[in-house]
Amino acid sequence: MYDSLRQTEECFTLFIFCFDDLAYEMLRSLNLSNIVLITLNEFETDELKKVKKLRLETEYYWTCTPHVIRHVLDNYDVKEVTYLDADLYFFTKPSILLDEFHQSNCSVMITEHRYTPEYDQRHKFGIYCVQFMTFKSDDRGLKVLQWWGDRCLEWCYNRVENGKFGDQKYLDKWPELFTGIHVLQHLGGGVACWNVQQYEVTDGPQVCGVPIVFYHFHQLSWNTAYQFDYGVYRLSKEVISLIYGPYIRALREQIDTIVQLYD
Repeated sequence: MYDSLRQTEECFTLFIFCFDDLAYEMLRSLNLSNIVLITLNEFETDELKKVKKLRLETEYYWTCTPHVIRHVLDNYDVKEVTYLDADLYFFTKPSILLDEFHQSNCSVMITEHRYTPEYDQRHKFGIYCVQFMTFKSDDRGLKVLQWWGDRCLEWCYNRVENGKFGDQKYLDKWPELFTGIHVLQHLGGGVACWNVQQYEVTDGPQVCGVPIVFYHFHQLSWNTAYQFDYGVYRLSKEVISLIYGPYIRALREQIDTIVQLYD
C-alpha cells in the first residue's frame, strides 16, 4: 500500500500504528520516507486497555480505529486525516477523491460498499465500508469521531448483533445523526472484490471508463510464501490480470525485501 501511494507521486505523510514490536522494528529497519511510526504505548489509552481484555485480537483492532484517527488529529499538526486499510492498493492519486470531499464543504467522508447484487450484505456488514475515511479536525468532524470512539468502546465484536457489526455498521447512522457527512461519489474509490463484478474492467485499470483510484484486496491470503488465494468472490480474467496482477507482483517484491532484511 505504501509503495503504491509513492508510485502515484502523491504528496503524503503516512502514520502507521504498530500493534506489536516486530512490526515497529521491521518498518524502522526499512527506513521508509514520509512515514511516522507510532507504537502501541504511544496511543493506547486506559479505556482501550480496559476493553482489550474482553475482545479478540481482530475485535480490538477494530475498536482502535476511531482512536488512532483521533490520536493523529490530537497530537500532530494536521487539519484532516484519512484512514486507510492496509490492504488497499492505489493506482491513481487519492487526492482526486479528496478534491471531491473538499468541494463538498463537509467534515467527514465515507465510502459505500456498492455491493454487486449477488454479494449484497448490507443488512449484516453495513452500507459503508471502513476502508478510506476522511475526518477534518473541526467541530463536526470531531463530534462524529468522538461518538464513533465511544460506541466502539461500548461494543465492537466480530458478530452481527442488534444492528451492529464490529466498528463498521455504526456508519450506517451517520448521515441521519450528523451534519457534514459526504458519501464518496467517484466510482474509482472503493472498487473491491464484492463489487467489481458489476463493472466493465479495462486497461488502466478502469471501471466503466473511470480510472480506479484504489482497490480493496479483501480476502486475499497466502497459501505459501509466493502463492495466493483470491477468496470466494467471482473474479473475471480481466480483473485478475489488470488489478490483481500488479498487486501480486508488488507483494512478491515486498516478501523478497523482508526475507533479505532478516536473512
